[in-house]
Amino acid sequence: MDSSTKGIFLFTGNSNPVLAKKICEYLGVPLGSSKVKTFSDGEVQIEIDENVRGSDVFVIQSTCRPVNDSLVELLLMLDALKRSSAQRITAVIPYYGYARQDKKVAPRVPISAKMVADLLDVAGAHRVITMDLHAGQIQGFFNMPVDNLFAAPVLLDYIKNRFGEKSVIVSPDAGGVERARAFAKRLGAGLAIVDKRRDAPNQARAMAVIGDVKNKVAIILDDMVDTAGTLTEAAAAIKNEGALEVHACCSHPVLSGPAVDRIIDSELKSLVTTDTIPLSSKASACDKIKVMSIAPLVGEAIIRSHRGDSVTSLFV
Repeated sequence: MDSSTKGIFLFTGNSNPVLAKKICEYLGVPLGSSKVKTFSDGEVQIEIDENVRGSDVFVIQSTCRPVNDSLVELLLMLDALKRSSAQRITAVIPYYGYARQDKKVAPRVPISAKMVADLLDVAGAHRVITMDLHAGQIQGFFNMPVDNLFAAPVLLDYIKNRFGEKSVIVSPDAGGVERARAFAKRLGAGLAIVDKRRDAPNQARAMAVIGDVKNKVAIILDDMVDTAGTLTEAAAAIKNEGALEVHACCSHPVLSGPAVDRIIDSELKSLVTTDTIPLSSKASACDKIKVMSIAPLVGEAIIRSHRGDSVTSLFV
């Protein structure tokens, strides 16, 4: 541990211990000792085995599957650290669950992303570090500083090294156009959009492709892939428009339900994602899925936050 990481403690729950260990290796800081167990009825039990009084503490926990268990582990760990007199507690949430429920889409429904932000506040978090929020304005749900990191540097390096000049960045829906435009600008590539109609949650049907993809390598860009319905429908539509190959990049591989089977049977040549969420054994065995680690990026954000340096400059 060098002087720049002195006074830092890193802890993790059970959601993504592999990523937490990679971040610790990058920082040269040992993972803090703690017990995260469950009673026989499913209640989560937390015990911190380190003296964190007056320390700068970071809790690394993606609120991914099992979502509610991961969230409760995070909340109880924050509370335990608060009651242990930690000076500052930062929740490092590479994947922020419930982010898709960020507005009222029907009468009498909750704004769940806001409620989770309130829970983190009450539990004791002083700051949040997260990655590629489903909607950037979710940062406004918090009454504390939020650093929303981007997987773009990791994914851009891969795209630059892997694909040639004939690539085109494709947004799978209108909501992702801003993200796709930023990638296309940095790569000097073209831009296209898939017009998508959603009939029900987790069900989508791709319609028309807006933009030129003929005789080009198309790269679909999204923040997350859940059931892969949108992604595979978009890949089929793009291929029908004459694209040479169709690849995809995303930050969060939720990959629930039939997602892996859909990817295997689809027109996609590859899906490049990050390790914000650990892959299931089935997804890990899929040759089409390639994982890039965001551990150095998150580690750098942690050390800059600890020193009081700019985190935004990582993406300039």
